[in-house]
Amino acid sequence: MREFSASQLSGYLTETDSDPLMLDVREPWEFGICHIAGSQLIPMGQIPASLGSLDPGRETVVICHHGIRSRQVAMFLDYQGFANVINLAGGVDAWARDVDHGMATY
Repeated sequence: MREFSASQLSGYLTETDSDPLMLDVREPWEFGICHIAGSQLIPMGQIPASLGSLDPGRETVVICHHGIRSRQVAMFLDYQGFANVINLAGGVDAWARDVDHGMATY
């Protein structure tokens, strides 16, 4: 599992040819306030039941509010055999602060 800051992830997404799954593991009410464009919502509690719908070979960026829940999910996915997992350190809060200054915060 790798971990990127918001700035590192922004740069990586601009430069990479891959199309990573942007997996947001927050709750629907949080996702409704703000989210990174193109991200897919699967709340943390639903991840184990959703493993069959995820591609373990696809690069996956895991996102939450501050990077704690996403780190736990990223470690879980890594343990489940997902080969290329990235945790967004600082979560959407850091993304709003460092990358997208127009993003709503909570």
